[in-house]
Amino acid sequence: MPRLAMRNPVPAILALLHVLIGVRLLLPLDWAAQAAGVLALAACYHWLPKGWHVPEGPRPWSVWVRWVTMGFFSWLLVLTLAREATLAAAAVFASPAARDAWSADSAYAVLALAPAITLAGFLIARAVPRVREVRIVLADLPPALQGFTIAQISDIHVGPTIKRGFVERVVNRVNALDSDVVAITGDIVDGSVAALSAHTQPLARLASRHGTYVVTGNHEYYSGAHGWIRELRSLGARVLLNEHVLIEHDGARIAIAGVTDFTAHHFDASHRSDPRRALAGVPEEVVKVLLAHQPRSAEAAARAGADLQLSGHTHGGQFWPWNLFVRLQQPFTAGLHREGAMWVYINRGTGYWGPPMRFGVPPEITRIRLVAA
Repeated sequence: MPRLAMRNPVPAILALLHVLIGVRLLLPLDWAAQAAGVLALAACYHWLPKGWHVPEGPRPWSVWVRWVTMGFFSWLLVLTLAREATLAAAAVFASPAARDAWSADSAYAVLALAPAITLAGFLIARAVPRVREVRIVLADLPPALQGFTIAQISDIHVGPTIKRGFVERVVNRVNALDSDVVAITGDIVDGSVAALSAHTQPLARLASRHGTYVVTGNHEYYSGAHGWIRELRSLGARVLLNEHVLIEHDGARIAIAGVTDFTAHHFDASHRSDPRRALAGVPEEVVKVLLAHQPRSAEAAARAGADLQLSGHTHGGQFWPWNLFVRLQQPFTAGLHREGAMWVYINRGTGYWGPPMRFGVPPEITRIRLVAA
């Protein structure tokens, strides 16, 4: 008997969500608001599924509409569900007249807040990230390494909506920090070398005392990792594939190590992430900094003897409330944490993925400063 083909459930689920929002939000409103709401929801339903399938080279306005629609619909759904909670409370505690008034007022509020928050999140996402200063206290830091600085950028996601101009502004801000090392912790691109090399070219201008070090993220593997490794090397970056570099700094040494992405072996078995291999041969007394795209490399990195792991990947959740779900997959969401004796710092992302949206989770360029205990 031939097997029945499995139908994609996503369009049906999206249709049900649109109907749910329409029924719950639009019924209490006047006819003009209902008509406008129906048109907006129809446009959302038309564009939303297309956001997940953005080929290289479509018309620019089409790309922006797809991704902005996704961010807008996310807020529309979240605010609708929040409104339902307030309606349930009103059903218990408010009079019938107050409930009817709140039903209409809260619906109008959702329809006003969703585009307002979408616009605010868009402006935050597109702005040049601010510099976040982070001090890492290491007990046995050599005096020569006191104040050693690492400028970390992560998850730029050059691709459908992030282009050369954004990268140039990030590079200018990083260079102004005059750091000892620049570290890029993966997910630089979302697309092929052929399509995006002109937009990543400004990375060649990254300047620091000891150079730029890069590790691969999962999106490099989606985009042709081997081609991007060659391209990044041509831009002057040192791509660390389960290996390290010993840097001489004012008479002291520090190891900058890097591992391939946690999931790299699914794309290339020879790229299996291996912190122990990355740190093999580093003298015990040398400070060991490990670059690892995903925070979940931390347990193996701590066992391998790293003093500090710098990661990205999570975007800090990118915008509320999805940041609350990151811990289902990663041990840490953002900021500074401990894994045994090792420090772990997770950059919230310098760019963004998908919707050009940041709300409650700002992007960042991080300046790590090593200090003695």
